[in-house]
Amino acid sequence: MDIEIIGRLKEICGDDYVVSDLSKIGNYLYDETEEYLKPEACTDVVVAKPKDTKEISEIVKYANKALIPIIPRGGGTGLNGAVIPDRPGIILSMERLSKNIEVDDKNLMVIADSGVTLAQLNEELKKTKGLFFPIHPGDEGAQLGGMVAENAGGVSAVKHGIMRNHVKGLEVVLPTGEIVTLGGKLIKNNTGYDLLHMMVGSEGTLGIITKVILKLYAKQNHTGTLLVSFDSRQDASDTVPAILQSGITPLAIEYVEKNVIEEAARHMGLVWPAKEGIVDLMIILEEGTEDDLFAKSEAIVEIAEKFNAVDSIIAETAKDQRNILQIRSNVYTAFIEHAIDGMDISVPPASVPYFVRDLDEIAAKYNTTLPCVGHIGDGNIHNFVMKENGEKPSWFEDIRLDIYKAAMKYGGAITAEHGTGKTRKSYMPLQYTDREIEIMKGVKRAFDPNGILNPGTIVDL
Repeated sequence: MDIEIIGRLKEICGDDYVVSDLSKIGNYLYDETEEYLKPEACTDVVVAKPKDTKEISEIVKYANKALIPIIPRGGGTGLNGAVIPDRPGIILSMERLSKNIEVDDKNLMVIADSGVTLAQLNEELKKTKGLFFPIHPGDEGAQLGGMVAENAGGVSAVKHGIMRNHVKGLEVVLPTGEIVTLGGKLIKNNTGYDLLHMMVGSEGTLGIITKVILKLYAKQNHTGTLLVSFDSRQDASDTVPAILQSGITPLAIEYVEKNVIEEAARHMGLVWPAKEGIVDLMIILEEGTEDDLFAKSEAIVEIAEKFNAVDSIIAETAKDQRNILQIRSNVYTAFIEHAIDGMDISVPPASVPYFVRDLDEIAAKYNTTLPCVGHIGDGNIHNFVMKENGEKPSWFEDIRLDIYKAAMKYGGAITAEHGTGKTRKSYMPLQYTDREIEIMKGVKRAFDPNGILNPGTIVDL
């Protein structure tokens, strides 16, 4: 990296917060993208660690004038290669923007620096009178700004939606260096184009998020987890809309195939409690009273029995609930060592059994297996493409294309919550027309006329 660039960054951030020694920047070069998918990181980079929005603005103004790429980096928990530098530039770490968390309990909102982690936020909310933030992408090391930039999801999307549903305001440094405030502590705002929500899911390509305003919610005091077992994927899937049509909205409805979830349990040294059937629905409820919790649990079981459920178990104790959730959350860890890709497809929820049937047919075509679990309440299926004899199979790109095409039959999407990044952008033409992609490129040019901000992510200019 040019010594002049390093010198200018040190003038802005201080000598201790600019790192160019390759032996010290390794942790900033990659995210959690699967080993076989992640692009090779360019090592001709420098890591800058600004302390506030003003320093970020100064860096961006300098980089925009000198045409130096900037890669904004949060907690590095992403799965699509968005923060992996593929060309020389500045990695802008948000780790020092992590000091300020202000809970506004009257407006039920929190204002926080973008580098605050989900763990920090949850710890701060423990001090409040029963307020909580519902989005949990699976790793509490995720930073709030990164969660906004990736439009993070998680198991609670059935009841609480995804990150986009809870973002009320953002402070953003634009690619030209201006600092803007989008939205605020407002429930309604219908003025002009919605620039706030254009930032949500933009993966650091349109602006650098420096502060977030998020909606908080009153915590329910009673939770319970149901496991309902079926001998048929179709019966399990048909049960889900019937539950929602009854007026019951669980916190989560998870689809878990028995062989997959039992392997995840073995990996942790635990036992999956449901023994019957080939597929389970894991249903998490949160209610204000114990009576409501049991009434809704009983109603769900009655509905499931109409769809040929073969067994049902309710986990009442916090320990049992925690063990079940830990096993479900461990599926990725249990399988990814033996997988090439952990896919992240969404289809309309009612199409899940048909899509899973297609996955079986595709697996048979390539003489492999495609283990899957999913957030069936919102139609998000995670399936794994497995290694062949411990290596990347020769047909890997072909099977991935077949899987994406199968999802498109049902009006699906190539990614539901992991984002496009650098690893999925080549598949966007399966989902969008040339004109739609050109409009996206036009949006990128409008925000970032010199193309300095996270180039190579989502779209190529």
